[in-house]
Amino acid sequence: MKSLEKSMIGTIVKVEKFGSRYVATDSDGNDFTTFIHPPARSKAYKNNNALVVAETSSDKLYWKAVPMDMYDASSNILKKDESIEIPEGHTEVVDYIHNSYSMKPKGLVMNELKWKYLIRSAVRGKNIMMTGSAGSGKTMAAKAMVNALDRPDFYFNLGATQDPRSTLIGNTHFNKEKGTYFAESLFVKAIKTPDAVILLDELTRAHPDAWNILMPVLDQGQRYLRLDEADGSETVSVAPGVTFVATANIGNEYTATRVLDKALLDRFTVIEMDLLNAEEEAGLLSYMFPNVDDAALKDVATIAHLTRVEARNENPRIDNGISTRTSVELAGLLYDGFSLVESAEITIYPQYDATGGVDSERTFVKQIVQKFINDGSDDELFTDEELEEAAA
Repeated sequence: MKSLEKSMIGTIVKVEKFGSRYVATDSDGNDFTTFIHPPARSKAYKNNNALVVAETSSDKLYWKAVPMDMYDASSNILKKDESIEIPEGHTEVVDYIHNSYSMKPKGLVMNELKWKYLIRSAVRGKNIMMTGSAGSGKTMAAKAMVNALDRPDFYFNLGATQDPRSTLIGNTHFNKEKGTYFAESLFVKAIKTPDAVILLDELTRAHPDAWNILMPVLDQGQRYLRLDEADGSETVSVAPGVTFVATANIGNEYTATRVLDKALLDRFTVIEMDLLNAEEEAGLLSYMFPNVDDAALKDVATIAHLTRVEARNENPRIDNGISTRTSVELAGLLYDGFSLVESAEITIYPQYDATGGVDSERTFVKQIVQKFINDGSDDELFTDEELEEAAA
């Protein structure tokens, strides 16, 4: 353990976890790990504290735990944005942001404020996290933003990544001609590409090792990737203008997801995608399937909306509502000549539990669909007034 010196008084560091190690660095990336006992580093990380060199009344130097805000105040995070501007000059940037709504594709239903916030965050080089229910358009919004800005882009599905180190860093290989050599990952290439937009899909399904690797990459005060966990190993700096966009499913209904580390979540600007109401969904379906009868598409949108309303009730009879992704698939089946009865049988009912017979979730959803099937079997699950209210 290295000894502290008087000249280090006031030095403040942030502790991050890499594998099983807790690494302490200041805002300029200088490594102070070997100056701090491992238990102190571990405790600071777990409590989301920074550490600062302080002096006792008897002139002894020690590391004092302080709020992370003190580190942020001393780091680059509060310095003037150095990300690229499109075009040059603040006034032009503001105009660009507030005139950007026309660049949003018609197939993406997203209100004007949130779209402008998404564009502004990207222009300013922020890390963006898109949240919302499954099928709410998170990935679509991220890709639409990439197309609107016309920047180089890279896509990584972290939920499908079994080996985070290989995906995010690279692998060591051997052949007779080269001997042992290191091949960097596509992710390393991505972060070295100026002005790139890097989509980190399904972040909440990623292995925690991936989160640990991403911590310094996403930190505005550090922005580097360590190619190995050993002290003194090579690091790669994130190129200017790079924006990271993550998608995440947050909620108890997503059983295969993990609760995001608070320190990781704090590195993002969060933009929540809204569930569409019946009118918005009907409009989207009409845009995507202009040759399908508008009344039929309105029925699809209303069915979906009724399930979502029920799922949000205090004592719901179903756990989750129909996603927009399912509505689009159902409308596509109508376009291909399937009836509403057949389409619901294929796309909707398998999502709901049939346990319990007439009291099951599946039976309840079938009753909702039945209201829109004119075969004489209507059991009046909903009144006309309720249907009009749902469609409003």
